[in-house]
Amino acid sequence: MTMTSVDTEYLGYGAVDAGDRLIAADEPLASLQQACGGTLGETVAIPELLALVEKARRYGLRLARQFVATDGDNRITAWVEITPTRGEDGETNGCELAIVSWQTEELPPENEIEAARRRVEINRHLADASARLDPKQNILSLETQAPDLAELREQALGAIGKPWTDLVELAGNLHHQPMHWRLLDGSTLTVPGSARSWTAHLEPLGQPQPGSAGFVLYLTAETPLGFDPAQNSAQEPEAPSFGRDLTPVLRQPINRIIANAETIRTKLAGPLAEEYSNYAADIATAGQHLLALIDDLSDLEVVESEEFATAPDRIELADVARRACGILGVRAREKGIVLVPPPEGESQLAIAEFRRVLQILLNLVGNAIRYSPEESQVWIRLDRIGTRALITVADQGHGLDEAQQGRIFEKFERLGRSGDGGSGLGLYISRRIARAMDGELTVESALGQGARFTLSVPAAEDLRDTPR
Repeated sequence: MTMTSVDTEYLGYGAVDAGDRLIAADEPLASLQQACGGTLGETVAIPELLALVEKARRYGLRLARQFVATDGDNRITAWVEITPTRGEDGETNGCELAIVSWQTEELPPENEIEAARRRVEINRHLADASARLDPKQNILSLETQAPDLAELREQALGAIGKPWTDLVELAGNLHHQPMHWRLLDGSTLTVPGSARSWTAHLEPLGQPQPGSAGFVLYLTAETPLGFDPAQNSAQEPEAPSFGRDLTPVLRQPINRIIANAETIRTKLAGPLAEEYSNYAADIATAGQHLLALIDDLSDLEVVESEEFATAPDRIELADVARRACGILGVRAREKGIVLVPPPEGESQLAIAEFRRVLQILLNLVGNAIRYSPEESQVWIRLDRIGTRALITVADQGHGLDEAQQGRIFEKFERLGRSGDGGSGLGLYISRRIARAMDGELTVESALGQGARFTLSVPAAEDLRDTPR
């Protein structure tokens, strides 16, 4: 190879063909190509170097540039000279590479808590079904919109309080129950009514003992659900529905985008420069905002339907509050916010739908975290007035004036917060759900004194025969 510069001592050489394939490389370039997932003869696998090679080849320019890469354990900063080569016809047919400098520094150790959180995010967005489990892994609720899991959803309604493993067939020797959740996490299984193969992932809730507040179960299929154009072809076409028809179609590709972006972001697919990891983080965040908007629009259609009704049951509000704090605990800690659930031993029975009360609390606590200052607290308190059971979420945020309090529950109202990624539907939907449970959602606030959102539902003694 013939690349020369006056008084320059090169550490190694390489060559790239017209298809940007690394066809020759000395050390340490050859080892870095392999560490980044490529081999000799394949496209340059080092992202920043590939971009420089493409530029030099496309414009026929000789470049001398720095590039940064990681080999999994180290961060590498190198200086390379790239010289286009030409064939007999005068066309550029590749590039020669000469390494001028090569510096290596150890990457800081990965934060295990952050890595675990990212794995949970990936599982959450790849899942076709999720279920809430109690500390003994008994079913509390199950949600799915996958058509081939309709049978599982129906069975789960009749199996509340029973082990989730009763509803599936576990592979291998995992049939003897009960089993520790760590043995079931990552297990493969089959689901009645579905031809797909599934994997179970368990997210433990509660501190300091994982699982003390229950679990979230995610079921992930090895393959996406295909669309069969012949399916239901003989049935009478129904009016299109955003929630029923579009939401499942949109959720699956967006979830895949988020999961793939999280995989890139956490470098699970291989070493990657920090700026590309940041790009992937932006993609994942944008996907999550879009998914939240889709969920809100789907919920909006449901709660505004004339047929919308809840399924009240005797529930423990303190338990729901602690579960909401467990689910949002990581998000709160990222902002330095302390969530204060009802103290252990405090109890308040009510008549409401567990899943819907949890949905309301997740929205209220999530808003409190979003709009509260760092190093503040968010409290959840229980009370009772007459035949009404109350649960209040209070924060130390900026508060709301009287005009804002009058508009806060309106549809698409965001009080001028245009950059927070919200849809302005959460509180509107929450109030509709509260009223469907024969309850109410109200706010008390003052500027500079935080806000108190209170959900009131019938106390346990006020049991109705029919759902509202």
